[in-house]
Amino acid sequence: MSEEHLETLRAAGGDAVAPPKERPATSRDARLLRRLLDALGSPPVRVTLWNGETIATRDPVPATIRIHSRAALLKLLLNPELHFGEAYADGTVEVEGDLVQLLEDAYHAMPPTRASSGLMRRVSGWLNGERRNTLAGSQRNIHRHYDLGNDFYRLWLDRDMLYTCAYFPTRQATLEEAQTAKLDHVCRKIRLRAGETVYEAGCGWGAFALHAATRYGAKVRAFNISREQIAFARERARALGLQDRVEFVEGDYRNMSGRCDAFVSIGMLEHVGREHYRGLGAIIDRCLTNEGRGLIHSIGRDRAEPLNAWIGKRIFPGAYPPTLREMMDIFEPQGFSVLDVENLRLHYALTLRHWLERYEHARERVRAMYDEAFVRTWRLYLAGSIAAFNAGALQLFQVVFNRSGHNDVPWTREHIYLPAAR
Repeated sequence: MSEEHLETLRAAGGDAVAPPKERPATSRDARLLRRLLDALGSPPVRVTLWNGETIATRDPVPATIRIHSRAALLKLLLNPELHFGEAYADGTVEVEGDLVQLLEDAYHAMPPTRASSGLMRRVSGWLNGERRNTLAGSQRNIHRHYDLGNDFYRLWLDRDMLYTCAYFPTRQATLEEAQTAKLDHVCRKIRLRAGETVYEAGCGWGAFALHAATRYGAKVRAFNISREQIAFARERARALGLQDRVEFVEGDYRNMSGRCDAFVSIGMLEHVGREHYRGLGAIIDRCLTNEGRGLIHSIGRDRAEPLNAWIGKRIFPGAYPPTLREMMDIFEPQGFSVLDVENLRLHYALTLRHWLERYEHARERVRAMYDEAFVRTWRLYLAGSIAAFNAGALQLFQVVFNRSGHNDVPWTREHIYLPAAR
């Protein structure tokens, strides 16, 4: 990262306020704050209350948090996971300093927890407003996030509008280079050949489908329930003259039919819901030829836990990042064999750094499109996601699979790293 890039990230939470004069923390409010910090593992931070009372857990600290009202403090005490994001968005909590490092330190300091039981996950989902991924529910959830407007996403994504983890052949690669490398990485992993048919579940703005058609000679049928994304993808296909090789279907993955040589899902499984994994596996089984193979690319976790409550409420309603064990509910019932698993966690952290840098450069335009609370919400989401991937709270899994007992498989991984098809 360039020094300018790092400065942009450090400034991401740099709220400029006139702080009250600091004084010893002795009030009941300060004692409650100290208990909250202890419960969170005492991450390195300085917190200043509205009256100037200040608590520093240790020195040096990457940032100072300023809490501007007793009401904001009480909400943090009630549910810090949810209300820190709410308060940051509305400005009753501000952060001066390195927001990304502050959040990463918070992840590292958090006391270890056991995997959530099914009952605890259900209770957490109820308390935090979990949204189910039924046919109608999925439509509502996807609309909330992906139909914010193509103009918004165009401000900070790469030129091909890829909103999933990139693959950086080197740390110095540009975002555009890394996103193209990711598409090649996927195509090589499934050993895509000219003339083959690919089904894609959740196609975003169409970059993978168009890449597979133009660079690898495949025929692609891609499904998506986001109207904005489908309209954009169809226009790109028309502009490239690919209408006869790429079909963008505005429809749920559950409506897939026909047969394909390869099944690909890049960044959709997070929106499926654990209770639908067996159903997804049955759909893949129904469509995949006997010699077919597939790849699922998904944010995940090392242990089963609900999605962050604030992210679920404000950014990704209905989303859930699965463990590898949970993902096996897609493969095991249908007799699929897992051939390869790769974790691109640090690639996603770097992808997000590029997104956050571009977002910060475009923040005035975002503010004009929406409002200040929206600017702060998405800043926190991007910064928090960098922190989560860096700290290992989130993973990025690419899982390659085929039908059990099918022996036409690569002897080595050499095919993944051969020069890209052109």
